[in-house]
Amino acid sequence: MAKIEVEAGRCKGCGLCAANCPKKIVHLGKTTNQSGYTVAEQTDEAQCTGCAMCAVICPDMAISVYR
Repeated sequence: MAKIEVEAGRCKGCGLCAANCPKKIVHLGKTTNQSGYTVAEQTDEAQCTGCAMCAVICPDMAISVYR
């Protein structure tokens, strides 16, 4: 079980994290940041393995993974 944190102000809603999550538990959420971008979020903390693919692929370095 792992948790990801998305720094909302840095996220541009590109969706690369969601597309590269092997468990498909990262999605673009319903909240937007101050720039109007949809922010990514983790949908199932229990399923997350902490592989950090989302953090590695993020071009804005907006994701941190905690195991």
